Amino acid sequence: MAVPKKKQSHSRTAKRRAQHKISTPGLNTCPQCHSPRRPHRVCPVCGTYAGREIVAPAAPGHDHDHDHD
Repeated sequence: MAVPKKKQSHSRTAKRRAQHKISTPGLNTCPQCHSPRRPHRVCPVCGTYAGREIVAPAAPGHDHDHDHD
């Protein structure tokens, strides 16, 4: 088994780890509403996927489920 003969310096380790950054997620445009969405997922704006409506679009300004009187 190969074993390093010398300790790697902190700068050399940091140079290698500099490439381990996270990249931004890829975005596609929705074919129906043309808003940005993640690939292979239901559009959060219009609720369609592959040309079909999967979920009803959310009401604007509401992130919770209850009745307003």
